[in-house]
Parts: sequence; C-alpha cells; structure tokens
Amino acid sequence: MTERPSAFALDRRGFIRLAGTTAAGWIALGATSDRMRIVASLTGLPLDDELTRRSMTDSPTSRLGGLIVGLRQRGWVEGVNFRLELRSTFGGPDKLKTAVQELLELKPDVILTGSTIETAAVFAATKTIPIVFATANDPVGNGFVESLAHPGGNVTGFTNSTAEMGGKWLQLIREAVPDLARVGVLFNPTTTPRAGRFFLDSIEREAATSGVSVTPAPVNAPTDIDETIRRFSEPPKAALVALVDSFLVVHRQAVVAAAAKHRVPTIYPFHYFMDAGGLMSYGPTLEVRSADYVDLILRGTKAGDLPVQSPRKYELLINRTVARSLGLNIPFTLLARADEIRE
Repeated sequence: MTERPSAFALDRRGFIRLAGTTAAGWIALGATSDRMRIVASLTGLPLDDELTRRSMTDSPTSRLGGLIVGLRQRGWVEGVNFRLELRSTFGGPDKLKTAVQELLELKPDVILTGSTIETAAVFAATKTIPIVFATANDPVGNGFVESLAHPGGNVTGFTNSTAEMGGKWLQLIREAVPDLARVGVLFNPTTTPRAGRFFLDSIEREAATSGVSVTPAPVNAPTDIDETIRRFSEPPKAALVALVDSFLVVHRQAVVAAAAKHRVPTIYPFHYFMDAGGLMSYGPTLEVRSADYVDLILRGTKAGDLPVQSPRKYELLINRTVARSLGLNIPFTLLARADEIRE
C-alpha cells in the first residue's frame, strides 16, 4: 500500500541539501549548546497513557521517544544541553489553555505539538516561538502556514492525512464487508479537523458512487461511545469509519471494545487501534521525523524556511482473527494488498 511521496516528502538526500542551506546556523554535529535549550511538547493523551509512557522510555517508535533519540544522535542530550517540558492537554479546552500558557511562560526555544487542535491553540497564542507539528491536517487551510513549500511564519511540521483519505477508508471497508448498506462516521466534533467535515466530504462523494448511505456518528463524551456504536449493529448491514481524532485515540480501548461487543466492522486511521484489537486500519506509518526539524531550529533555522512534509508511506493492517469473529471472509485481493496481516 506504499504511495509515492508528495513533492514535500523529502528523501535523505533532499534533507541533507536542506540542512546544507542553513549552514550558518549549524555547529559541528555532536557539539553542545552554549546554554540549556528548552524543547516544549504538548500531548493530547493522559500522562499515564500507554503511548505516553512508551514515549518517556525513549522508545524510538513513539513520538517523544523518537524525538529524544533523534536529538541525541544530533548532539542534544536531555539534561545536558536541552530540557524537555511535556504537558498533557487531556481534560478539555480549559486544560489545553492552561497547558499552552504554562509552556509559553517557560519561553521555550521550540514547541512540538501532536495534533491540529494543539497546533491551533499554540499558534493563536504566539507568532514568534517556533512551532513544529508532529501530525496535523490541512495546515494551509487552518492558516498555520502560507504554503507547504514555504510556510513563511513560525510554524512547520508534518501532515498525516489528506481529506481524500475519507473516501479511501470507505473503499477499504466496503471491500471487507461486500454487503455493506450504510456506514457510520465516528468522531468527536471538538477534536477532529473541521468538526469532521475535513473527511466527511470525500466519504460522502465515495458513498454516492457506491450506493452506500452515510450517517455521521458524533461522540462528545466517553459515555457516548457504546450507545453510538450499538446503533450500527442493527439492520441494514453497517460498518464504521473512525476519523483522525485525538479523542478516539485516547479512548481507543473503549471504541474497539464496543465495536467488538456489538459486532460492527470498523476501519481505523492508525495502528494504535490495531494494537487494541481493531479489525483494520489504513494510514501513514507515523515515522518519527520531528527531531530533524527541532534540531535545525535549535541551531538557528527559521521554522518558516522549512517545508511542511507529507507522509512517505501509508500502510494497511488487517486482523484476520477479528474478521473471523465478525463473520467476515476478507477477500484475497484485499489481503494481498495488506502491509501486515495479524492473527
């Protein structure tokens, strides 16, 4: 399921050329800074979430763990020449506002955000401190950058999904569930891009060509999850598309459990849901590349001079054991395109 990189997905050679253009801001690799730098980071997950804990243990596959490992490879050692300040925004708008204010008071050298919602909050609060979004959707449409190639302000980073992904998710779940008559679209309006419309438009276009009806399924609180999913267990045959949404990631265990309990086939945007026992996912590999840009900014490069990069690869994961439990016989043509088949 690998897709060709976009014009703004730099390969290693391209990145080296980019780094070379900012030579004035570089010091020799491995050298230490003349002062303690502050790298601030926001996460929408609780600090005791498994994904956050994995980050704190320097796991190279997690966002913060990969950042720490990547910076160490570039000469930045936590506690020696930089300090990482992490705040959780979990808990609603007030918690987000408080976390942003706490980080701004530290006068960090760069702020790493983990979602579109967090990026918008920090961007509204500062137009001078460099911001790197580890994952975000539609940075031009959201006003974060002037263009992907030339951001121009104090924000840059890495996108994770285009609006057309909505239609792709519907195509894939239809292949897994051939007798599908309707699809629910699961999201929290306050934590998903454009309150869900960013992906809903392409889902509805795809549905119109395939004769499938689309029903938005907003969830505003954890207590809504089970009942919202249960409604799609009744005839006619239904499935769910879970959107890119920090709320759903935080509550992934409850979402996956409800989908299994009510026997509703669901496709997810990230492998996190597969790790919780989901049926299938399709999305970017979520490579940890933020260290490249944080390093350049710490050495003097302006965020607005660093192009926004798109995912270099998308992956399809299918759990065949879950499929069998739902009474699904996944077509060979779909299995053959999977990057990983779990049993």
